Amino acid sequence: MCRSTDSRDKRTRVGALVETNGGTHILIDTPPELRLQLIAAGASRVDAILFTHDHADHVHGIDDIRALSDRGDVPIDMYGPPDSIARLVNRFAYIFDDSIRPLPGTSKPEGRAHPIPAGKTFRIGDVNVMPVSVPHGPATVYAYRIGNLGYITDAKELPEDAVRAFRGVDVLVLNALFRTPHPTHLSVSEAVSAAQKIGARQTWLTHLTHRTGHAELEAELPPGIAPAFDGLTVQVN
Repeated sequence: MCRSTDSRDKRTRVGALVETNGGTHILIDTPPELRLQLIAAGASRVDAILFTHDHADHVHGIDDIRALSDRGDVPIDMYGPPDSIARLVNRFAYIFDDSIRPLPGTSKPEGRAHPIPAGKTFRIGDVNVMPVSVPHGPATVYAYRIGNLGYITDAKELPEDAVRAFRGVDVLVLNALFRTPHPTHLSVSEAVSAAQKIGARQTWLTHLTHRTGHAELEAELPPGIAPAFDGLTVQVN
């Protein structure tokens, strides 16, 4: 799809920005193109970041929060699986360690780490957030239910307790890597089956790759399920 003339086939790595009616801004993951994504979205504020896991394609844009933490002049609260948060704190110590101060006239991104348990709802601003464990091959990652939004990426399957946790959401975002099976991600057909079990009003498939053209995939999906694309804005009831 690299030579496609369809702008929807020009994909950066996966992330999302959630804005509530009360004005809370929650970023999900910090992919490598984060700076460009935030500029394209016109986003100048983030109150908290939810990490699904610490694989490079989901976290290696973390330094780009510098402009956001500078603007608010306070560390940004960052939540995620305890093991992933521990690795992020080790890998990017300068972001989390208050004793590491930038030289005069310079700045650094600043974050406050919050390891959170799966299955326990907590509050960010005016919205409830529930982390849900899902298998990512041999690893475990967090999916999130944020009010009536379900966000699941890098899942290989959805256990029954995860399906129950997301039933009733209005909008579901779900990974679908290839048409063929993959050892650590849902395939398109597996994602469609999982989406139908959850039964959201609308499901958007994400984490698509260069093997899959947007228009072709859109034409073959059932009603209520569609491929997402960079810059997509969705209203959640």
